[in-house]
Amino acid sequence: MEDVTNSRTFSDAKKVLAFALKSTSAADKIKFYDSWASNYDQDVEIVEYRAPQLAVQSLVRHFPEERSNIQVLDVACGTGLVAAQLNKYGFGIIHGIDGSKTMLEQAKGKGLYQDLKQCMMGNDPLPVVTASYDAVIIVGGLSEGQVPCSVIPELCRVTKPGGYICMTVLTSTSNITYWRQLQGMLKQLEQQGLWEQVDVQQVNEWMKAVSEEESTGSPYTSGIIYLYKKCTLRQSQQT
Repeated sequence: MEDVTNSRTFSDAKKVLAFALKSTSAADKIKFYDSWASNYDQDVEIVEYRAPQLAVQSLVRHFPEERSNIQVLDVACGTGLVAAQLNKYGFGIIHGIDGSKTMLEQAKGKGLYQDLKQCMMGNDPLPVVTASYDAVIIVGGLSEGQVPCSVIPELCRVTKPGGYICMTVLTSTSNITYWRQLQGMLKQLEQQGLWEQVDVQQVNEWMKAVSEEESTGSPYTSGIIYLYKKCTLRQSQQT
């Protein structure tokens, strides 16, 4: 029997990723990810998607000591690519949330999460108790037609005071409107004294461009990694 797991091409990955970046209804997007789950890891590898690795590296610098007891929430966890990177750097307690049941099944199969929950992010509050995690990370979900910006206050809510929130966003042409909305939301929470910006990392080679629109003189699209630290009660009162 032919090994179909190795039959994906750049053309295949390009088509499916181009659709992933389009704005669609939440229900249609979930159906899309359910159908894509079995090929997801291979397709993002083909396009040299670097966000999971780079985001976790950004987070690692702020947890220089023993990480086995650090509690991390992976939001829009997909098949578990971020968990694989977290595990590589010694993070021992990893929980995940995603909207796609089939993606969660793929993530469960990796054996890296202690807990996985399904949630329509942005429509519903995250199914997590306030101030539960030392770090919250969302990689790849913050873009047009996927996780709405309204989830951002929820990321802050479930983080412990003094904990970190790591977010990535695609800065290609198709995502400019969303990116601007995101910047406004990030600034708003900062002005409210809920968190403070720790780092912003611009990445030029985020992944291979999958459309003419995304390619602006380079074969790669760009992205940004944002890292925020949740303020303690005392810091919030002083703001």
